[in-house]
Amino acid sequence: MADRRTRGMTGSDLSRTNTSNTAARALAIAEQLHHECSILLELYRKKESFAADVPVSDSRLVSVPPPSSQLDTRDQLWRLHSALLQCRSLMERAIAKEEEELDDGRKSEYETQRKMVKDRLSFLLITIGELLKAADGTVGVTPSGEGLELDGPTVLFELKLWVYRIFKEVDYWTKTAITTLQALPSVTAKERARTRQVRSTRRARR
Repeated sequence: MADRRTRGMTGSDLSRTNTSNTAARALAIAEQLHHECSILLELYRKKESFAADVPVSDSRLVSVPPPSSQLDTRDQLWRLHSALLQCRSLMERAIAKEEEELDDGRKSEYETQRKMVKDRLSFLLITIGELLKAADGTVGVTPSGEGLELDGPTVLFELKLWVYRIFKEVDYWTKTAITTLQALPSVTAKERARTRQVRSTRRARR
């Protein structure tokens, strides 16, 4: 039955199905990453004895065009991909600075969680890159990193706050990724179809 349905599909039907599946996969990765970011922030606060409301700057570390309802799907994805690329660059530098300045040689749950978040972020970037390619055949220009605070401060406490701020930035853009991906037409259509299927199953059981 499934084979007959597949054979009856046109190329554009298959493309839409593949894009929808990729978008749903990206959303699932983003949701998992958000959960893992929350754990990382908690572990870092515990490691550094930071209060939950430790004061950090509200200004963004990442530089991308401001959000706009006028942006089409491709531009929204490009903005998101660009922001997440910058987040990964910042996170890689934060890890390097921690290992240079703060590493005590012991591996703990925190280091394991930090690696998990970085790897999941890379996976999310790959998946959003696939969506960009489907949108117009290219991933777009990779940000140069110019203007990012990659060196970090030299005063120890400020360095710790800088690392924490980077983790908060990753968390912020992960939440933005979830919102952006949930609003994509392919994901919205898939959610509507799933809702209809659940309702239909419930009615059949009655």
